[in-house]
Amino acid sequence: MTTVRRAVLTLPAAPLGPDNPLPALRAPARAGAHAVDARTLAGLLRDMARGIGRAPLRSLLPVPLRDGYGRDRVPTDLDTIVIENDRLRVTVLPGLGGRIHSLHHKPTGRELVHRNPVLQPAAFALNGAWFAGGVEWNIGATGHGALSCSPLHAATVRAPDGGPMLRLWEWERLRDLPFQVDLWLPEDSDFLYVGVRIRNPHERPAPVYWWSNTAVPEDRRVLAPADAAWHHGYERGLDRVPVPADDTGTDRTYPLNSGHAADWFYDLPDGRRPWIAALDADGSGLVQTSTDALRGRKLFVWGTGRGGRRWQEWLTEPGAPGYAEIQAGLARTQLEHLELPGEAEFSWLEAYGPLAADPAAALGDDWTAARTDVERALDGALPRTAVDAAYTAWRERAADAAPETVLAAGSGWGALEVLRGGYELPGTPFPESTLGPEQEPWRALLRTGVLPPPAKGTGPGAPLVSAPWRDMLETAPADPSTEYHLGIAQWHAGDRAQAVRSWERGLRGVDASWPLLYCLAVADREEGHPERAAERFAEAFADHADHADHADHDGSAGGGTVAAALGREAVTALLATGRTDRARQVWARLPEEVRGRGAFRLLEARILLAEGRPDAARAVFDEGFEVADLGEGAETLGELWARLTDEPLPDAYEFRMRPGP
Repeated sequence: MTTVRRAVLTLPAAPLGPDNPLPALRAPARAGAHAVDARTLAGLLRDMARGIGRAPLRSLLPVPLRDGYGRDRVPTDLDTIVIENDRLRVTVLPGLGGRIHSLHHKPTGRELVHRNPVLQPAAFALNGAWFAGGVEWNIGATGHGALSCSPLHAATVRAPDGGPMLRLWEWERLRDLPFQVDLWLPEDSDFLYVGVRIRNPHERPAPVYWWSNTAVPEDRRVLAPADAAWHHGYERGLDRVPVPADDTGTDRTYPLNSGHAADWFYDLPDGRRPWIAALDADGSGLVQTSTDALRGRKLFVWGTGRGGRRWQEWLTEPGAPGYAEIQAGLARTQLEHLELPGEAEFSWLEAYGPLAADPAAALGDDWTAARTDVERALDGALPRTAVDAAYTAWRERAADAAPETVLAAGSGWGALEVLRGGYELPGTPFPESTLGPEQEPWRALLRTGVLPPPAKGTGPGAPLVSAPWRDMLETAPADPSTEYHLGIAQWHAGDRAQAVRSWERGLRGVDASWPLLYCLAVADREEGHPERAAERFAEAFADHADHADHADHDGSAGGGTVAAALGREAVTALLATGRTDRARQVWARLPEEVRGRGAFRLLEARILLAEGRPDAARAVFDEGFEVADLGEGAETLGELWARLTDEPLPDAYEFRMRPGP
């Protein structure tokens, strides 16, 4: 019989640390890695171009940036939920985005996914912290979702066949949409079923993005029912190329044949059964299939170049096997977003399980024969009609079923939105009991029309930016805290001039001005005034430092978290405008513990170089440092090294993901 139970998994893990306390006013740092140049965009199919241009994120609001983690891993107990029958054992991490950590096939003893032996956050999610391995659920916008390292609500529910089912659900805040992921194992089934639903409870349409990403060992062949793919690399192109071999004759369906990181979005013909498989030299491995709504399929590879190998090591541990990703999404590519009408929903069913194909055919040079054999094996293991029937049964008998036993709690933001909007969301309750301290000021605004100011010596609190909350802020009594939050909501809405006016009004009579000065500094930089921005960043840092010097406690106003965030912004902005002396002054006032972190060691090297001390800057590299939140595609280390020496960039600092020297 199928069971669902709690368990504990112990892994070497780097703690996530605190969220960045500054509002995330700018677009995701990773947006550039997924951009498409104008020439390419003009040549695409009309629906693709429309999807790529649909509602790009102008900021991360209201989600915070998660960059407080490091790289010191310690044995850590992680809460898990295990779904198990006689054939499969599935281990889920409800506190980390509902990630499937392990998919173990009992009869063969095989692990079907890449199971990371460590938990190491890295800056790959839209809002920062993300980790590699398993099967992840990505919702929101292009990239790894903002919930990658966040808890989801979890509970048992009755599956369509009457057995136990695990439901995961949460309120996705970037697009302001609730979603659910239902996982169950029919008795004696070799396949995990996953029912997914995204709902739009609002009257307005919403942009929607979804990709299910599965990490698999990279020594595989990846097959999908397509003769062509859209190739996207880190040069911002998007080209339709043949599958399996490109114009050089290299078979790109083998991840280890690629020299550099790249995406291949398979162009599945309309009406063709959607699936993707990763098979080893014996023709065995994992297959993922779905109902037709999940039309996209993709292969991501790190490549065999120095940068790709370094990233692989960075995300796990030295000597661990490498991985690639096979993915499935709502659109043809991950650069596109669909439109979900108001008061409507998207739903579909996925299935994950083992597959055994004829290796001579599946791994042979005849691509048509290879695909045909894999599809034959899939039809024998799990017919398309069975997937469609399971989806229908789930929608009719289980998707709206009320949760039974609560297994884990997510955030209180969904409860706040349901309280405000009065939404009816069968199957995914967001009870008031889940409201926490972050939501309390907003509940007070909802009930009284007044936003309570933060306690003295604390930060300004988490923002909310949707139109209903902005309307309430506009009619609330004006004080510095309300003006701060109103300006953030106006900034999110695209009314930047009004946001600046709100922040400037908030400065009048305010005690601690650093939150407002930070916002005004970002506005200056975004509007093309780097010198004024640098000055305001420095003023914000000094104001916070002055308050911290007089604080009797290590609260958010006096702690190192705010100092580190403001100091990093200030030093970077001052160096960019040639104000090296001011940058050095800010650096010197940072807490010693902060100056010792890798990101600040890099800043120190930049200051030394700007001071005309290249030998001292080179010594920082020679001593060694690690920038824990180094971003995807970042070339900062290589660029600075090239200014110091003509020597090759050491492997420890090689993270470049595109072709180059």
